[in-house]
Amino acid sequence: MEKSLAIRGSKIFLISGIGCLTLVVAFNNVVDYQSNFLFVQHVMSMDTVYPGNALKHRAITEPLLHSITYGFIIFTEFAIAILCLSGALRLLRHIKSDPPTFDKAKFLSVLGLSCGFGLWFFGFMVIGGEWFCMWQSPDWNGQESAFRFVVSIVLVLIYVAQSDKIAASATT
Repeated sequence: MEKSLAIRGSKIFLISGIGCLTLVVAFNNVVDYQSNFLFVQHVMSMDTVYPGNALKHRAITEPLLHSITYGFIIFTEFAIAILCLSGALRLLRHIKSDPPTFDKAKFLSVLGLSCGFGLWFFGFMVIGGEWFCMWQSPDWNGQESAFRFVVSIVLVLIYVAQSDKIAASATT
């Protein structure tokens, strides 16, 4: 039983870590709004991609759309943080429950982690990185940091999503 509790505790700890990281990112984006707003503005405007880029017609230069996009990013970051931290608390309340109950309690955590994957993979790597050619910018390329988020989130998601029945049977 101790090993099962340790595994459950580690899942809760890792989910809490992602939740805290995302909360700090969202908070920083509110407190230092302009820094990352400029990032969104330059990526969407495609003003630092390779000269003569044939895909530059995709650029969005409307400041209102930059603000809406950045607001959506910040909102999503707060939602991810709330889902992960609430999910971790829910799991903590069920840490000594039977395996099916503990597995059912993972819903908010899995939802939060999945939303995090969606934001940083789809939002930053697919849309920002490829659609707006962010990878071509020497100054406004956030793909490396987005990749760090994606890998961290996916690893935690894979671990957390594993059935607790497997962990319980491995300890017997």
